[in-house]
Amino acid sequence: MGEGMIPLAVLLKRELSNERVEKPDLLYGQANQSKKGEDFTFLKAECQRVAGNSSTTFSVFVLFDGHNGSAAAIYSKENLLSNVLCAIPPNLSREEWIAALPRALVAGFVKTDKDFQEKACKSGTTATIVIIDGWVVTVASVGDSRCILESAEGSVYFLSTDHRLEVNEEEVERITASGGEVGRINIAGGAEVGPLRCWPGGLCLSRSIGDVDVGEFIVPIPHVKQVKLSNAGGRLVISSDGVWDALTCEKALSCCWGLPAEAAASRIVREALKAKGLHDDITCIVVDILPPEKLSPPLKKPGKGSLKSLFRRKSCESFSEPLDRGCSEPDVVEEIFEDGSAVLAERLNTEYPISNMFKLFMCAVCQLEMRPGEGISLRASSPKPSGVSPWDGPFLCLTCQAKKEAMEGKPPSGSCASRVSATIK
Repeated sequence: MGEGMIPLAVLLKRELSNERVEKPDLLYGQANQSKKGEDFTFLKAECQRVAGNSSTTFSVFVLFDGHNGSAAAIYSKENLLSNVLCAIPPNLSREEWIAALPRALVAGFVKTDKDFQEKACKSGTTATIVIIDGWVVTVASVGDSRCILESAEGSVYFLSTDHRLEVNEEEVERITASGGEVGRINIAGGAEVGPLRCWPGGLCLSRSIGDVDVGEFIVPIPHVKQVKLSNAGGRLVISSDGVWDALTCEKALSCCWGLPAEAAASRIVREALKAKGLHDDITCIVVDILPPEKLSPPLKKPGKGSLKSLFRRKSCESFSEPLDRGCSEPDVVEEIFEDGSAVLAERLNTEYPISNMFKLFMCAVCQLEMRPGEGISLRASSPKPSGVSPWDGPFLCLTCQAKKEAMEGKPPSGSCASRVSATIK
């Protein structure tokens, strides 16, 4: 856990110590202008961790922006959430469930990608999923759609990161180290035009779901961020790049200030159309997280707060100190978790008790049941024939181990390659 971050248990105990503990009300809406028909959304405000128990309700909002066709976006819409939830063991407390979400999101994204690639379809999709449980907001994303939060105190936070090669030097370095090539399109005379792309395939993104033809170093491992809002609430804006190519975050928020969620989403789409025209699908979801019985977002007028990144590479002072000295109220959005590593072994490990976070002797990605000794521990490079203990986990099955190694730019290990080949035949 990074310096300056607040343990989840501490945050939940603070909440439970209040005389009255209430979940926020959610008001949400979406708007879309279609050019290619490759944007899809999934909105469900009444999911339950325990069926029939209304106190375990959480909400899910997802945006998929497809490319090279709509197949990957449609498949992900139908399967991503269930893959994430299947990676969480049953019978967890709320605190444990929220703590397990970041790891489960990684597993769910990778499984969705792995299963879709087996269909040999060449399309791909970005994915940005937002899960809201009480005042805790968890965001996982691959690609260049974006989720931003405007807190009730008027500050703006990025809850996702762009996996566009043009703006992400770390991803360029990762891809080239894994064996890919990054460059612009060459035209006559040797001139280079357009954005940075990954070759083969020519994709502008470093992370996505699908894209079987562009190399495994384009990974589906999401950036995940988890924050806890104050009970004053805030507004989330989740939009595809059709919005962000046309509008800054400040412009998107200011143009819809004071409007209810659905009208706000429509205004953002209209402003993007006005600025750039309809050259791509434009999709926007707005979610207002409100104190109970509030009918409108309790947001300050634009300019009263500050733009904050809330990434770990920032100093911890920047998480809590408002940039606008004229704002006298403290910023009370608290960061719980953040990780953007593209290394699967790092993302599936955990500091929490393994008995709570993992299904024992199940593949941590695809949930395949394995006999003791069959699984490949993330802590080791090859299967152990016998004597594997639960604390050696988490485990991967042979095909998920092969995918892990491919994403890292490694040839499959000997035993893994031969056994996977035998399975395919």
